[in-house]
Amino acid sequence: MLNFSEFSGFVLFMFIFTIGFWLLIFLLTFVVPYWIGGTIWENLKLKKEAKKAAEGK
Repeated sequence: MLNFSEFSGFVLFMFIFTIGFWLLIFLLTFVVPYWIGGTIWENLKLKKEAKKAAEGK
């Protein structure tokens, strides 16, 4: 049987572990794809503008 100090340490560990788990899931499903998609979008816009500038000369 756990005493209060061990139990509170276990609860704190599980709380931090759970926060880390959900943060990892959030980063992998929302933040990273948004970042990659934005980078690709910006590169396409820059290439399009460079192509327009080259044609205009």
